[in-house]
Amino acid sequence: MQLTFLRPWAPQILSLIRILTAASFMSHGLMKLFGWPAPFPYPLNGLLYVAAILEIVGGALLVLGLFSRPVAFLLAGEMAIAYFMAHASHGFFPVLNMGEPAMFYCFIFLIIAAVGPGAWSLDALQKRD
Repeated sequence: MQLTFLRPWAPQILSLIRILTAASFMSHGLMKLFGWPAPFPYPLNGLLYVAAILEIVGGALLVLGLFSRPVAFLLAGEMAIAYFMAHASHGFFPVLNMGEPAMFYCFIFLIIAAVGPGAWSLDALQKRD
């Protein structure tokens, strides 16, 4: 069974995925730097400060759909590094090593880097995609 009725909506659905993922991703950086929407449970070091800035600035750019492909590629790399530095050493399975969010963010951002931001983006308005 093919769900071809969704095909015309693919660019808009991609935009919704980009916007919701980026907004959720931004909240991780906001927690690290500002303790909002909840306090960050670990002490910050230099690497976590850099991660927080990437999460806030990169997340905001992706919400807007501005410079989407290079920003998404950069954030995919950040999440790959986060996965291997913080999670992979605690076991193979992401569900057990608590690395599922990093893994999913990495691959969603990689998809955005490959296929673009979708119809609802500043990149699409400026014909950069």
